[in-house]
Amino acid sequence: MYSLKNDLLQINIKSKGAELCNITSAKNDTEFLWQANPEFWGSHAPNLFPIIGSMKNDSYIYNSKTYHMPKHGFARHNDNFIIKSQSDSSITFSLSSNDKLYELYPFLFEFEITYTLTENILTINHTVTNRDKKTLYFSLGGHPAFNCPLTKDEDYTDYFLDFEHNEDSETYLLNMDNGLLTNETRPAFSDGHKINLRPDLFNADALIFKDLKSRVVSLTHKIKGKVLTVNFRGFKQLGIWAKPNAPYVCIEPWLGIADNETTDQKLENKEGVLSLKSGAIFEADYSIEIEKNLLS
Repeated sequence: MYSLKNDLLQINIKSKGAELCNITSAKNDTEFLWQANPEFWGSHAPNLFPIIGSMKNDSYIYNSKTYHMPKHGFARHNDNFIIKSQSDSSITFSLSSNDKLYELYPFLFEFEITYTLTENILTINHTVTNRDKKTLYFSLGGHPAFNCPLTKDEDYTDYFLDFEHNEDSETYLLNMDNGLLTNETRPAFSDGHKINLRPDLFNADALIFKDLKSRVVSLTHKIKGKVLTVNFRGFKQLGIWAKPNAPYVCIEPWLGIADNETTDQKLENKEGVLSLKSGAIFEADYSIEIEKNLLS
């Protein structure tokens, strides 16, 4: 376990998967991150790489060869992250290709995650370096889950997600049998820029958005106001998810998306996949800002 702390917040990160596991007030011990109760969902904030969501038959094709890939990729449960650098306010974890990973993903790469704590804002930066002689194809994303409700005297329905712009984007539906993306959509916004939280909101799995105008969303109490804000300006897609009737909500910035039912399974044709030339470096970050009035 590794920690960063200032006068307002303390965060803890597990070496396994370089997974964030606490965002806690340094003054009143309020915990904002879901604590991985296995009764509902046994994770906190997995890091997703080199794919997002499910692949058809849990596999893909590259250079006419079929490779296996677990849902959300292999980074989130990986024991091979190392500490690359650390300071009082920042820590960088690194995962590099090895023989075992090459059997799943035939590319030479380095994947870095840097957590930086600045007052009441945690920034999570992702860096991908292509160390191969060929083009690297990948996706990446975050999967942080936040406690909701925040206190025992509140209800899930007291909260909503407040987006920075009015939205007409609809959520793309998943096939519940195989986790693949369909071309069916349905409305998701109840008041232009709001999604009201309710226990059955995720009965059909995640809300998946490809074309939001907003790049900022706040978890907000209907009376008490904002709890936290996720700024995902470096990301194109967004997932919102929880297990039905569970006391948390995930706000997931993505660069990539699950396979469509119609996929040809070729990695280079995968919807949302990014490409990186030999020797090139890619970076993207998102941030989590906790409201200061909740930290005193």
